[in-house]
Amino acid sequence: MSGRDLFCQPRRFGRGAALTLLFASVLVAGAATGSLPGDPGEAAPGATGAAPAGRSEDVTRAAEEAAADGKSPMEAAERAVSRSGDRWAAVYSEGEYEEFAESLDGRYTGVGLEARRERGDRIEVTKVQPGSPAAAAGVRAGDRLRSVDGRSVDGLPVTDVVSLLRGDATDAHAGTTVRLGLERGTRVWTETLRRALLSTDSVTVHRLSDDTTVITVAAFTKGVGDSVRSAVRAAPAGAGIVLDLRGNSGGLVTEAVSTASAFLDGGLVATYDVDGDQRALHADGGGDTTSPLVTLVDGGTMSAAELLTGALQDRGRAVVVGSRTFGKGSVQMPRRLPDGSVAELTVGHYRTPSGHGVDGRGITPDLEADDGALQRAETVLSGLGDVS
Repeated sequence: MSGRDLFCQPRRFGRGAALTLLFASVLVAGAATGSLPGDPGEAAPGATGAAPAGRSEDVTRAAEEAAADGKSPMEAAERAVSRSGDRWAAVYSEGEYEEFAESLDGRYTGVGLEARRERGDRIEVTKVQPGSPAAAAGVRAGDRLRSVDGRSVDGLPVTDVVSLLRGDATDAHAGTTVRLGLERGTRVWTETLRRALLSTDSVTVHRLSDDTTVITVAAFTKGVGDSVRSAVRAAPAGAGIVLDLRGNSGGLVTEAVSTASAFLDGGLVATYDVDGDQRALHADGGGDTTSPLVTLVDGGTMSAAELLTGALQDRGRAVVVGSRTFGKGSVQMPRRLPDGSVAELTVGHYRTPSGHGVDGRGITPDLEADDGALQRAETVLSGLGDVS
């Protein structure tokens, strides 16, 4: 497993929570309903503000009663959420919610490292973001991370290492320092870095060959749709495109719809309900509908990425290759609590254009592939090109 100090888990989710779940849990369809992370209100415009079975009222009431009694509204809300049976519900401190809003805006506070656990439970740096504090200090991919602020990281889950780098336990902000113990070959040293507010690079593009362009979308942060459209326009005419959504944990639905618009000429992307009120999401017109397209997915493809995959598959625009997706098709709505913390509760679910429900089921690819998924995609593209 690997991790990046962009995707951190709140400290109270320490056991078993995957990094990807954090990003996916941040208002999956909030952008569609007008309620964006960072400024949650009592309800999104057009929504009734009540979660199914009164969950939202129960949580809010518990928080308000706790505040009146001089107790912690956040802790009361967490207890109410745990009793609600809402799989995707969560309660965040004000600071944690602000961090999520920054992440969805394409920013995060950290040092610019990606890391993974290697054999022997060693933590290895896999990538250093250019221009980051880690890059300025000379940290390189392949370096071993031995400790963070004096604590050995050997054997720790990568999620816990990321949390230490981010300084979650102390709500660390940009400008705070973190001390890293590093190893490179026979050299062992300590480097003190100052955390910074960094920008993410959610879209990467590379050419496999003259006939194939790979567009990888790591998460649907602000501006991703425009980046994908630019990449599609820059691809050679008639060349095949691989849209790689493997490990994409979701994000802003508006950006997923914008990405769909790069490949569709208008039409339905998904339907969803909020407290029983049925709504629809549509692509803009003028997208590229002729270039052969393969979408790569896996078990880490979640939420808004599944919404996009379902649209391209149901509309006959892409051949989906890989393994079954995660299966998160629920809509969360944020509600501000008396102490500034935020509760997010499920208020509905979305469906693909053909009416397929994603939550708990995922999306089945057209062609199953695991380790050789990219090579399989190239083969499929060659066939699509011949047909066209």
